[in-house]
Amino acid sequence: MKEENPQQSKRKFFELGIKFGLLATAGTVIASKAMEGEPSGEMVELMSTDGHLVKVPASEVKEHSLKTKDYDPREGFPGKKFVMVVDLAKCKNALRCQNACNKGHYITGENAWLKVYKMQESEKEAPYFMPTQCQHCDKPPCVKVCPVDATFKRRDGIVLIDNERCIGCRFCMAACPYSIRVFNWQEPKQDKALLKTEEYTPDYCGQPSVKGTVDKCDFCPHQIVKGELPFCVKACPNDVFAFGDMYEDAVTNGSGETFKLSKLLKDRAGHRLMESLGTQPSVYYLPPVDRLQDFEEGLDNYNEFESVHKDA
Repeated sequence: MKEENPQQSKRKFFELGIKFGLLATAGTVIASKAMEGEPSGEMVELMSTDGHLVKVPASEVKEHSLKTKDYDPREGFPGKKFVMVVDLAKCKNALRCQNACNKGHYITGENAWLKVYKMQESEKEAPYFMPTQCQHCDKPPCVKVCPVDATFKRRDGIVLIDNERCIGCRFCMAACPYSIRVFNWQEPKQDKALLKTEEYTPDYCGQPSVKGTVDKCDFCPHQIVKGELPFCVKACPNDVFAFGDMYEDAVTNGSGETFKLSKLLKDRAGHRLMESLGTQPSVYYLPPVDRLQDFEEGLDNYNEFESVHKDA
């Protein structure tokens, strides 16, 4: 299901094929026009709500933004449930995901929100690389323990931190079973000239980190609101990540490939981390089978990254 034009495949994921809900409304008319053979220029593929792909004239797909005038950053996007799929078989430890996340969120030093770990269950089993970030749990223990409501879960499933409320107690870090949160022990070494000046909101990345507060992956709501994929999804050269809306049963990767979520998880034996804890994460992992390259090739990137951060 790749796009014919590789540059066009980097399109905004709500603008074209993954503009969830489009086919459930005006898309029915658009799809019927396309199937009637109406002449048009460039054609794009959209996934209908029943999981079928239809070709639609690109000219018929309008610019879209989820943000409305009554949008509340603590409530999120109503009628959405955002999920991510991580294909462990495709990870070569390129670290483009981490670099893009760091740049997009103005993160410096060792406080990366997305980390890639070398994994090996035993010496007799094959090793692999595993990207790990906030799991955006449906039942997040971090939210329950926060005494000031700084950590909260939105209606669309995204878990965020309001740094203006955070008091640095780190209860959330202790409660998180995935150890993905980071604490700003020092003043961030960020180039303030690069930072944006808009008013701070919990879902906006253009502000510097604050000493004495907690940070973590935010699923890039500031990208979603523009109809774009999270930074890590767009940056990965191997399409390790796919992102989308569970209610629409569709996810897309950085190359513009669209997948029916339920079928992908069933066919590839998708699973979530520490299912027995009952946290119900929104991040699904596909097992590292039929890997794209030898593990040792990616290990060079891993060792280089570790050396740089030890010297930092």
